[in-house]
Amino acid sequence: MRFVAAFRFLTVIPLPIRREATPEQVGGSVVYFPAVGLIIGLISVAVWWLMDSYVPPPLNTALLLVAMVLINGALHLDGFIDTCDGLAGNKTVEERWRVMRDSRVGAFGIVGAVLLILAKYLALDTLAGSDLFVASLLLMPVVSRWAIVYAIMAYPYARPSGLGTVFKQQMNWRKFAVATAFALAVSVGLSAVPGAEHDYLFGLAPLVGVWIVISAWAAYLKWKFAGLTGDSYGAINEVAEVGVLIIANVLVFNGWLGG
Repeated sequence: MRFVAAFRFLTVIPLPIRREATPEQVGGSVVYFPAVGLIIGLISVAVWWLMDSYVPPPLNTALLLVAMVLINGALHLDGFIDTCDGLAGNKTVEERWRVMRDSRVGAFGIVGAVLLILAKYLALDTLAGSDLFVASLLLMPVVSRWAIVYAIMAYPYARPSGLGTVFKQQMNWRKFAVATAFALAVSVGLSAVPGAEHDYLFGLAPLVGVWIVISAWAAYLKWKFAGLTGDSYGAINEVAEVGVLIIANVLVFNGWLGG
């Protein structure tokens, strides 16, 4: 049931199982976040493959981005936008929380969303056609969902209540270790995809690179908001996704791959 809870939380794809998860099961579902990420990656690859014969690559990239947003109901993008709004200006922590809870979108949120989507689009479109493209589509949601697990484990939750408290209360080192082992297995496994002209550098570089970036990003959010929130987790996911794509582009552009 915990896997079902994770799937329901991270996607809007309906499941035939009608039973509702308990708060403990929802909180414990974090261990399956990278696994659900892999399923999202497989769906993304399928979307790209199905459209590849019918539309030009740039349009296919745009449709792929739309599909990625629709799969999770814009959950993480919304968190990123709210976080950008909360970071704007000189405010107290309580004022920043109030801004993030406001349903209206501010200028900082709009600018942040535009720049984020632009970076994703260019990174995906530039990477398309390389032997790392499919592997990147698979790895991106795995690493980004693992980044959420890491943030829940490593940083305090800011508010006394909220959905994020359920995840924080149920988190422990065992769940983090299992999620990390799965993300590592996928990362290393994708390095050995038949026909892919790359080595284990691709498997480990995105995971390590994203961990460094997310550690800095999460520490900054903790400083601004006196801890992390549910919106922070969404913002961390979005930055991690872009991080994987940028690292993959750097590897391809510089030829840092084995033949």
